Amino acid sequence: MPLSKRAVDLLGATLLLLLLAPALAALTAAVAVSARGRVLVPKRCTGAGGRPFRMLAFRVAPGTRTGRLLHRHYLDHLPQLVNVLRGEMSLVGPRPLPVDRIPADSARARTSVRPGITGLWQTGGRSGLPWEEMAVQDLHYIREHWLGMDLMILARTVSTARRGRPVRAAAGAPPARVPRPQGLRQA
Repeated sequence: MPLSKRAVDLLGATLLLLLLAPALAALTAAVAVSARGRVLVPKRCTGAGGRPFRMLAFRVAPGTRTGRLLHRHYLDHLPQLVNVLRGEMSLVGPRPLPVDRIPADSARARTSVRPGITGLWQTGGRSGLPWEEMAVQDLHYIREHWLGMDLMILARTVSTARRGRPVRAAAGAPPARVPRPQGLRQA
């Protein structure tokens, strides 16, 4: 991994944790009182070099208002900033997959980089893609990534999180249209 990418990861994760400390404390309290159970849920995933690690996330109870808020605005991913500081993840990269779910055909490429909190397909307004198309976007990122692309993805992450995931339509209603990303080459 280029030194500049790791420097951006360390600086970005540290600044975000410091700036978001009050919000993280409030979210931790909200998760704790919204439903019983752990506040943080570690998920066993595959990292760079095929090494397993425990990815942190806030527990999301879908039936609670807090859980819906966390999930809709991707706030459940904020504890992964700790994974970035540990060197297990990057701010930008393909999303980590559970240890038992890495497809053989993309395993070598996916594990050649650190998995990320955000990535190309997450910020392109296309999070409803089938697995195959998401994998193509991840492989495109792995082949073509550079610091400028990472900074663009990070900038888009803020508006993507603010806008939130599309609300699922009621049965029989057409799905919400999601805008297509601008300025990226198709893989």
